[in-house]
Amino acid sequence: MAQDTQDLPLNFEFWLNKAVAWGQTTTLESQQDVCLHLPQLQKFLQQIYETLKHMDFPVAIQRFPLIGQLLGRLCWNPFVIGYDENQKILMGCLCCLYCSEPQNHIELEANIWIRSLLCHLLSSSKLGLNEVGTVIQSLGYTSPDYYPKLLKNMVLSLVTELRMNHLNGFSIQRIIPDRQIKAMSLLCVPLLTLPDIIPLLEALLTYHGDEPKEILCSEFLEGVNEAFLQKKIALSESAVLSLWLRHLPSLEKATLHLFENLISRHRNFPEEMECFIKDSLLPQAACHPSIFRIVDEIFRHAVLETNGTSEVSMILQVFTRCFVQAFQKDNEQLKFPLKSYFPYASSSLIMLLFQNPKDLPCGLWCQHLNTISEILKKIVEDLHTQSCGSLFEQWFLFIHFGEWADIAAEELLMLRAESPAALLWLLAFYYNSHNQNQERTHTVVEVGEAHGHIMKLFSRTPLSVKDLRAVAGESCEADTRHPNIQRFIRHLLLNFLLLSPEGHKIAREFIITQTDEIVDEFLNLIARTIYRWNQLGIETARPGKLARDLLQELLCYRMKSALL
Repeated sequence: MAQDTQDLPLNFEFWLNKAVAWGQTTTLESQQDVCLHLPQLQKFLQQIYETLKHMDFPVAIQRFPLIGQLLGRLCWNPFVIGYDENQKILMGCLCCLYCSEPQNHIELEANIWIRSLLCHLLSSSKLGLNEVGTVIQSLGYTSPDYYPKLLKNMVLSLVTELRMNHLNGFSIQRIIPDRQIKAMSLLCVPLLTLPDIIPLLEALLTYHGDEPKEILCSEFLEGVNEAFLQKKIALSESAVLSLWLRHLPSLEKATLHLFENLISRHRNFPEEMECFIKDSLLPQAACHPSIFRIVDEIFRHAVLETNGTSEVSMILQVFTRCFVQAFQKDNEQLKFPLKSYFPYASSSLIMLLFQNPKDLPCGLWCQHLNTISEILKKIVEDLHTQSCGSLFEQWFLFIHFGEWADIAAEELLMLRAESPAALLWLLAFYYNSHNQNQERTHTVVEVGEAHGHIMKLFSRTPLSVKDLRAVAGESCEADTRHPNIQRFIRHLLLNFLLLSPEGHKIAREFIITQTDEIVDEFLNLIARTIYRWNQLGIETARPGKLARDLLQELLCYRMKSALL
C-alpha cells in the first residue's frame, strides 16, 4: 500500500490523460477502452480517496494540482460512474476536498463546484439513454430502470458507511471524517424531495460526531425541516426527533407552523386539531423533556400575548391531551419523570391532573376535582407563592388540563357536588388567576349566587330567554362584574342549556342574540363539550344532539354574519 501511495503522482498523470481522451471521443473504441480500464481505475480512485481523507483542501491541491480536472471529467463519464463502487468513491473524494469553513475566495468557489458535481452524481437518473450507450443496453436495463437502481444502491452504500462510522464512534480512526459528513449533508440540499434520498437523510439526522459542535450544515437542517412541514417528504419519528433536538430553529418553526395552522383552519374543531397535531409529530417528539419545554414555552408566550383566549387555551389543551397519550405509550417504564416536564409544579398535583377522567368512574369525578382544588388552593394561598410569576405558573399548568375545568363546570349542574365551594373556587382560578385571595373569594361568592339562580331554573316552566339574561346580567343597564366572571357564568349557562329539558327550547335564541365575540365563545365551549363527551364515551343522546345541532347552526350563522 505504501508503494502504491508513492506511485500516485505517476499514476495520476496516466489517469488524467485517459480521462481527457475518453471525454474527447464517443467512438466504440474509446468506450471499450473505458470498460477495459474500469477495474484499475477504481483501484486508483480508492487510493486517491484514502490519501485525501487525511488532507485539508490546501494540502490536497498542493500535492495534486489537477485533482479537480480529473474528478470533474470522471464524474461526467457515464461508464465510469456506472461501474461498481466508482460513484461512491468519487463522492468520497469530492467530500474530502470540501471546505467546511472556507477561508478565501478560491475555497468558496471550489465548494460551489464540488456541490454541483455531488448533486450531479446523486441525481444521475437525469442522464439519457443515448449517453449511456450500448454497454448499459447490453446489461438488459433501460434508462428509467438503471439509474433509479443506481441511485438507490448509492444511497444504501452511504447509509451503510454512515452506520458503520457511527458504531466505530469510540475508535481512534473513524471511517468518515466529520468534515465529509458535513459536505454530504450539504450535497443533499437540492435533492431533499427525491424519495430515494430519504434513507440517507434519516441516517444523517441520526448521526452524531465526536465534537459538541453541529457537524451537519444548517442549510440541510433547515431544508429538511421545511420539506417535512410542507409534506414534501415523510420521515420517521426518530429522525424528526433528532432533527429538532439538534436544531432549535427548526423546532421553533415547526411549533409556530402548527399553531398558525390550527388558529387559521381548525379553530372550532378539536377533533380536527387532534389529527393535525398528531400528524405534526410534535406531541411524540415532546416526550423528550427538552423538546416539551421549548414547545411549552412557545405556548406560554401565545397565552400571554392573547390573554388566554378560549381558542388558544383549546389548542394548548388538545396538544396536551395528545402529548399525554404519547407519553403514556412511550414511557411505559417511565423513562422521564413528570417533574422534568413541569419542574415548577407539585408532583401530587401533576399526578392528579394527568389522570384520565375516562379511567375513573364518573361518580368519583367530584372527589377527584375536590382534591385538585384543595392542593391547588393551598399552593396558591401559600405566602411564599404570592408573586405573579408563581401564580401564573400554577394557572398555566392547570389550563393544560382544562378538561378537568370543563368537567367541574358540568358537575356543578349535575347535583353530584355535595359542596360546590371547592369547584367554584377551582373555576374562579381557571377563569382569572390574577385575582388575589380576597378578590377570588369575592368571585366565588358572586358566581355562587349565579349558580344558585341557575339551579332554580331547572324547575321553571316555561323557561324564557329573559330568565337567562337576568342570570347573565344582561337585563341590567350596566353589568359591573369582571369580564372573566361573566365568562364563568356563561360557561355554567351553556351547561344548563344542554342538560335541562326546557333549555333545549331556547338555546339557539339565547345564543344568537349575543355579540359576535360571545357567540364565538359559545362555539368554542360547545365544540369542547362535544369533543370531551366523544372522548369519554358519555351517553348523552338528547344533550349530544342539541350540542351538535347548535354547533352547526352557529357556524352557519357566523358565516352569514361574516358575509354581511
